[in-house]
Formats: sequence, structure tokens, C-alpha cells
Amino acid sequence: MYSSVHRTGGNYGAERRAQHPRIEQEVRGRRGVQANDGIDLDVLPGQVVGLLGHNGAGKTTLVNQVVGLVRPDAGAITLDGIDAVAHPHIARQRTSIQAQANVPITGLTPRTAIQLVGRIRGGRRRDVVARTQALVDALDIASWADTPSQKISGGMARLTAFCMTVVVPGRLVVLDEPTNDVDPVRRRLLWDAIRHLADDGAGVLLVTHNVREAERVVDHLVILDGGRVLAADTPAGLAASTRGTLTVELDLGARIGPDTAIGWPAAVTPTTRDRLRAAGTVAAESAADVVRWAQDQVQIGAVERYGLAAASLEDVYIRLVGPDHAPVAAEAETALQVVA
Repeated sequence: MYSSVHRTGGNYGAERRAQHPRIEQEVRGRRGVQANDGIDLDVLPGQVVGLLGHNGAGKTTLVNQVVGLVRPDAGAITLDGIDAVAHPHIARQRTSIQAQANVPITGLTPRTAIQLVGRIRGGRRRDVVARTQALVDALDIASWADTPSQKISGGMARLTAFCMTVVVPGRLVVLDEPTNDVDPVRRRLLWDAIRHLADDGAGVLLVTHNVREAERVVDHLVILDGGRVLAADTPAGLAASTRGTLTVELDLGARIGPDTAIGWPAAVTPTTRDRLRAAGTVAAESAADVVRWAQDQVQIGAVERYGLAAASLEDVYIRLVGPDHAPVAAEAETALQVVA
């Protein structure tokens, strides 16, 4: 296995490089399965960019390349004018990252752990104490802030990890599945905190597969699968293709087994199906017919309840990726670029 790096050519704007953090990365693949293949995205100060994809889509690999934990086979990564491939330790100083796995803080309370990281990252004691309290209050975790870490839940540990990441945020903040294990109420508070983080000037790269929740806070979305970008746009831009389309969702009755055909009306395009639920999309002009069909299904016990709503980004995501889509082997040259 060899590794080589070269700088990409072209004038990307000296003034912008001086004012904003910037990451450029180009990766050329080799024979076999590629983790990243032709990714190009921007993360600007004050912006939340959502990187969406199935497990195994290449999201975490991309994050690891950005912060220097995985060395690209070829290309360049720059952050704030720093060559992150040659000097990954300097790039990491200017980046804050919350990894998928929580950082072990055994023997510490959440408050102590947050303040410790803030001090390590160069924050003044008074500022770190105040910022820690603000985060604790914003996420409603005061009741656990001074509890030994071995006694807190997984959700509290996840929220603590987020606070440790943003107590003194870098120019670029990378959040890898930050809402995992978090309860619904605090998950909403966490999304608000992420939005506020960007509003205060940080560039945020948000890695998630929670499409419905992420669309509340992101400014730009990149849908990734098999290491390739399938679509990239604002939430409104991606959702534009669903105008005039509704989503129909069914809670299936007990008489419907996992292998039982649902028998959707011809106007419905099925999208997802599991043991208890099924969903599809339908043109708005056919909605009345689908409602009558669904009501008949309730009467015979095939469906417990149903609902129709405007199609969402989740429908766009499913249409592009598909529930059974899997990465494929490739040997073509690939390119990846991230800008912040």
C-alpha cells in the first residue's frame, strides 16, 4: 500500500482563505471498494452542512480524513491555510470533533469533563465555567451535571460529549451522529444548540442519517452513498422535486404479516416497509382515492391507522438511496473536496 499527496491546482481566492477556514481534499481511489468517491462540498462560517447517508455510506471515513485520522492516498487538505495532510496536529487544533463513540470520562462528572476540555483548548477559566453552565442549561442536564459519569445514562454521556466538543469550539465543528441515544425532548434541545453554534460563527459539518430531524437546522444537505454524492442542495432545493407529492403512512394491523402484500392502489409508489409500518408516495390529485382505500383497509383490520402529509426530504433520500442500496466495488479515479 502506497500513499502520495499533491496539492490541487487553481486559484481559490487568497482573501477568502485569509478570512475563513477552508478545507480542500482530493482523494484518488484504488482498485477495490472505495470509501470516498468524488465528494465536493462547502462548509462556511455560520453554516450547518448536513452529510446524510446509510451506515457504511462513507460519512465517518470522510470525517476521519478531514481531521487527519485517515491519510488520503492522494490529494490535499487545507484548513485555515494549513496543509492538514502534512500537519494534521495543527489542523486538529483548529477543528472540534464529536466522534460516534463517546470519550471515556470515568471518574469525572460531566461538568468537570466539559470544563477540563475547555481549559485544554485554551479557554480562560471564568469563560469556560460560564460556557459550561450555559450548555448545561440549554440541554437541560443540570440534574446530572455533577453526577459521576459511571452513573449517567448513554444519552447523558452523548450530551456531555457534545458539550465537550463545543465548550471552546474550533473554526470547524464536526459532529458525527450527535443525537444517538438522546431522548426526544433533549434531542430537540440539542438541534437548537447546534443551530445556535453556527449562528455564533462556527462552520458545522453534521454527519447523520436522521433526515427528518436534521432538516430543521441545516443550511445545505449532501446525500452520500457508497462514498459518492448523490445530491447536494439546500433543503428547499432538494424538496422541490417533491412538490405536488404526498406521503401516505400506514400502521399495519395484526393480521398483516411481514411477507403479506399490502396491495397499494396503483397511484401509490411504495417507499418503505417493515413489520409494523409501510409508506409510499402519491400525487396530490390522487389523495382522495388513497384516503378511501386506506379507510377500507381500516374497516377490514388490515390497517390500524393511516396518515397523509406533504412529502419530505426523507422521501427524497429514500428515492435516491433506496432501502436496500449497498456500496459497490469500483476502480475508477475518484475525487473528494471539502471546503470550510
